[in-house]
Amino acid sequence: MSVHTEGAEQSAPDGENPPDPSAGLTNRRHRTGGTIRRRVVRTLALPVATTLMLLAIVAVDEVRNYRTASATARAVTVDLAVQELIQGLQTERGLAAGLLGGNDGFRSELQRARNEVDLSRGSVERLIDDGGEADERVAGVVRELDGLTSVRAGTDTGSGKPAPTFAYYTQRITALGNLDFDLDSADDEELRRGAATLEALGEVKEAIAQERAFLNGVFSASGFKRGEYLQFVTMRATKDTALAGFDRFADPTARAGRDYALDTGAAREAAYFEQVALLSGDDKYLQVNPQSWWSAQTTVLDDILQLEHHVGSVISVRAATLKDEASVRLGVLLAVVLICLAGSVWLATVASKSVARPLALLAGEANQLAGEQLPEAVERASAGAGTDPPPPVLVPRGASDEVRLVADAFDRVQATAYALATEQAMLRRTTAESLANLGRRNQNLLRRQLAFITKLEREESSPTGLANLFELDHLATRMRRNAESLLVLVGAASPRQLSGPLLVPDVIRAALSEVEEYRRVTLRRVDDVLVAGSTVSGIAHMLAELIENGLSFSPPDMDVEIHGRRIGSDYLIAITDQGVGMTPDDMRRANARLRGEGDFITAPARFLGHYVVGRLALQMGIDVQLTPSPVTGVTARITLPAELLTDQPVVTAPRPARAPARQVTATVEPARPLRLPTAEHAPVQPATTTVVAVDRALRSTAIEYVVVDDTVPAFSDDGVPRTPNGLRKRIPRAQRDRPRVDAPSTAPADRPAPVSDSPEAVRARLNALRGGIQRGNAETAGLS
Repeated sequence: MSVHTEGAEQSAPDGENPPDPSAGLTNRRHRTGGTIRRRVVRTLALPVATTLMLLAIVAVDEVRNYRTASATARAVTVDLAVQELIQGLQTERGLAAGLLGGNDGFRSELQRARNEVDLSRGSVERLIDDGGEADERVAGVVRELDGLTSVRAGTDTGSGKPAPTFAYYTQRITALGNLDFDLDSADDEELRRGAATLEALGEVKEAIAQERAFLNGVFSASGFKRGEYLQFVTMRATKDTALAGFDRFADPTARAGRDYALDTGAAREAAYFEQVALLSGDDKYLQVNPQSWWSAQTTVLDDILQLEHHVGSVISVRAATLKDEASVRLGVLLAVVLICLAGSVWLATVASKSVARPLALLAGEANQLAGEQLPEAVERASAGAGTDPPPPVLVPRGASDEVRLVADAFDRVQATAYALATEQAMLRRTTAESLANLGRRNQNLLRRQLAFITKLEREESSPTGLANLFELDHLATRMRRNAESLLVLVGAASPRQLSGPLLVPDVIRAALSEVEEYRRVTLRRVDDVLVAGSTVSGIAHMLAELIENGLSFSPPDMDVEIHGRRIGSDYLIAITDQGVGMTPDDMRRANARLRGEGDFITAPARFLGHYVVGRLALQMGIDVQLTPSPVTGVTARITLPAELLTDQPVVTAPRPARAPARQVTATVEPARPLRLPTAEHAPVQPATTTVVAVDRALRSTAIEYVVVDDTVPAFSDDGVPRTPNGLRKRIPRAQRDRPRVDAPSTAPADRPAPVSDSPEAVRARLNALRGGIQRGNAETAGLS
């Protein structure tokens, strides 16, 4: 379906019928009213423009401020964790310097300091797991601490030198202290000042820590070695410079905290020890308790760390305040945007109500048309019932021109679909009737042909001619099956039915009579269960299709096996071929056809057999499935439901012991007297007499047959006409209904002695004779 866009963009004025959209646009270019698109765009233009302007002016700055505040708060948290790690390293550095200086009393404290360093490092690594540029820088510096293992080992064994060990710790601490957390990039002046104060306080703490560690080694060694006094003086100057930098950025509260930390009793004691060191020099003896110096300076560093945490908390509070303010501003902005959007929606609803409501009603009509009215009309047309086309789509009152155009398009689609469905239904019905007529004609001709062949078989006395007639009978039977398949596909029932039940093995043999290469079929174990006579022909037809399908896909030198078992109240027949098998997709599609799904008219001709089986299975309630065979090939599983099985006994004529042969007329189960007595797991005999006889039993439920006692000689003088070979002549159908008058007959003088073989033995002997004749003819033809 296609709708002209030009026609949808312009509407005709009230009181005029809209012209054909194909007539052009010249008469609609400047008309009023507008289309749905113009109405919606005109209604939403102002609020959308306002919303975009507000977002462009305010939202970007507020979002940036919010992100900056959040990043600052997080950076402060990471910075404080790094400062904790730095102080731990500073403590470990001082204790290591004292231990290497000869004071073994620091060994126990050194292990505790190392544990605190490891814990602080783990805290930092957990904080930087989220990634980011700043986190990557921190992670790179933290990874450099992996060398602590070797430094600690040298300190413990005493193999490490004081100067290199001190330098290693100092380098790591300096690298951590020089990390840039982008705290000075904030727009807020208070945040930048707090960040500078925190950085300066870190420098002060490092200078004090270096002095503590250095003098701890000096005091442990009882004096400065050559050049160490100059290093101490340099450290003292660095500390004074760091304190001056702190005073430049710190606010009064931070400076007061600094003054308190440097004026405690521990701080005054540390200052006294510094003064003692300043009054000394290189190679001069110093008698200062290193433990006292370490404890006093450690207390000072702890106070500095507390001050550092205070400054960091002030920065965090300020960042949180900025974050909250940004959140409030964003909330106000969002409220304004929502108000604008709500106003736009309200305006759009009011403006488009005259269009939206008719469109909704039209959509409901279209859905009802597509989901109910049109399918029902098409189904009635397909069924051949006379019906009117579905009513046109109703257009709501007050609908716009666009809605009317859409409704007209739906009407055209509906009319076209209904016309096509009607034509297809008529074509299908005509095709089905033609196929059914053709199938019935073929069926009638084949029935007459089979009757004539039967007559010729009864009158034929030559074994070779009789065998050829049997082959002709078999071919005609296959042709009849094809005609009946045509009737099944078009839904015309076949009139070929039995009135009495039949055993499953006999039904299988009846199916074999309609298969070309029946000699390649092997019957395995088949349980004797009776099948209702009304379904025998359909089941035999179904089995014939499946057997022939298995034969066509099996190698010429391989047999198709058939099994039959009673499973509960049902009966399972399995037909197993020896082919290459099927892919899962092909098997799934084949099983769908065997369930009666799909249409044979649109399917390839090679699948017609599947559709025939599917139709028959659907009619009789039989489950047919294809499954992979255990080794190779495919197995067709036919499950006969309990409704198709019967327990009615098979009626057979009495067979008195050693009674002379007599003519008996009775209505019996057709195939049971003619059943070939093959043993279990025996292949199907190649003789055509058995399968043709079973098929012939399906042609009529009332049959006449001769019951012969197995012990009576086959060539006894009973007055029955016989062929020159001693076989009993077949009685023509026209003479069966005549009463027989038994007359005594005398055997000629030169007749051979009576033969005591059973009819089955005679049949087997004739089959062997026929095979020998055929081989002799073939050898003669080859020699000539």
